[in-house]
Amino acid sequence: MSEGSSHQEKVFDAEVIDSSVIDENIFKKVLLRAGRTLAKPALEAFEMISDPSTPPQARVSLIAAVTYLIMPIDLMPDFIPVAGFSDDLVALTAVINLWSQYMSPAIRQRARKKLDEWFPL
Repeated sequence: MSEGSSHQEKVFDAEVIDSSVIDENIFKKVLLRAGRTLAKPALEAFEMISDPSTPPQARVSLIAAVTYLIMPIDLMPDFIPVAGFSDDLVALTAVINLWSQYMSPAIRQRARKKLDEWFPL
């Protein structure tokens, strides 16, 4: 097996992972508890995962960041007031910044629409 085909297999494996890995109902419950500030980058990450133009390697790291958010016990457990979601916010913004070149206006618009639906002003 050549080096090129090994890379192709890794990319193929990453393409199998998509937004269906994340249960949107659980995701919404966590975000409603976390608040609008954390919800914005989380929804942007979720929309990037769902967008077919996002490369597989970006999807994998975005899924990891969103999964970290959903997990109740992590570096800073989410039940700790104020600080509980701070590590999640850092992880999400770092991953989004890493892949920011793939954040299209359409992705931002879909995330904003969902943010406004879930957190009416």
